[in-house]
Amino acid sequence: MTSSHTAKRQEKQQHPDLPPTAWAVLGLLSFPGERTGYELKKWADSSLRFFYWSPAISQIYAELRRLEDIGYASSARSGPEEARAKRRYSITGAGRAALSRWAADTADAGPPVLKHGLLLRVWLGHLAEPARLRAMVEAHLERTRGELAAVREAVEQAAGVPEWDFPAVALRWSERQHLAELELGEALLADLGRLSARVEATGRQAGGDAPTPG
Repeated sequence: MTSSHTAKRQEKQQHPDLPPTAWAVLGLLSFPGERTGYELKKWADSSLRFFYWSPAISQIYAELRRLEDIGYASSARSGPEEARAKRRYSITGAGRAALSRWAADTADAGPPVLKHGLLLRVWLGHLAEPARLRAMVEAHLERTRGELAAVREAVEQAAGVPEWDFPAVALRWSERQHLAELELGEALLADLGRLSARVEATGRQAGGDAPTPG
């Protein structure tokens, strides 16, 4: 490795400008064991996606390359005992120290980002059939029940494993969030039912100016 490359790596280590996804991938590596990119993706799908999001496999590998480049992660290929060679990744001492600083940062993490595709369609309900809107809400409720079951399975798997105590706390929050989403969905369905009855009684959809001040 040339001196210029070493200096560049040291500069990156001292002044990392990493996106949240990179910290999330590094966080997956902070737990015991070495993992392949595919294994990291599976773990993200069974944990991170319930309260943050699950990066695509291409994003995971891109972040792993970035983390290796700045010395926060390392990798090694499996030995000849495996039928297909696999590259396994692990966190380095520098990576663990940087992740600890980032996790303990008292700066505002920012507000939660809500992009509710179903609500966007409800917002445009004056252009849709009421029955179709209700069907979409019912499908959303069914999907949420499935997600809740998956969250509860993840909580059960994390139970009693000391290394997963804090992930279990995040997963229990996600369980409560899914329960709240079910409650909100049922209330939304009731609201649409009342609105549909009113539309049928008057024979017209809601109209007029947008319900905003000013």
